[in-house]
Amino acid sequence: MANLTHTDPEGRLRMVDVGDKAVTTREAVARGSIAMSAGARRAVRAGAVKKGDPLQVARIAGIQAAKRTWELVPLCHQLPLAHVSVDLLATSRGYDIEARVRTSAQTGVEMEALTAVSVAALTIYDMLKAVDKSMVISNIHVSEKRGGRSGHYVRPRSPR
Repeated sequence: MANLTHTDPEGRLRMVDVGDKAVTTREAVARGSIAMSAGARRAVRAGAVKKGDPLQVARIAGIQAAKRTWELVPLCHQLPLAHVSVDLLATSRGYDIEARVRTSAQTGVEMEALTAVSVAALTIYDMLKAVDKSMVISNIHVSEKRGGRSGHYVRPRSPR
């Protein structure tokens, strides 16, 4: 456990001290997807979801979630976010979700991007569960990050 940054030498959990790290511009992109039935896809595209437009609500929910990640994930730092975007792309199976988060801070925003994608997907599920309880949220991952000591990371594409 000595190599884990969220534990002290005795194995106790702690928040990482980033006080000595330089403030740099940092950006993270996370992606995921939600698969749903043809009926649920038709309802969204026709604007026939009784609760409202799940895509717009999911976008706002994802942005709000990124801003509050520090309250949801116990050891995350509260960060001043400069930008959060959540985009949803219709696919033949449902929707792909992408969140992009940027800050100038002493630690990265990967958790904020992952939280944005996760909550956007959960919001879509919540708004469509009356139409399709079998939806599947999957493949949530960091696809790219920039800034900080580790520099630029791009997740290798996996074969499909």
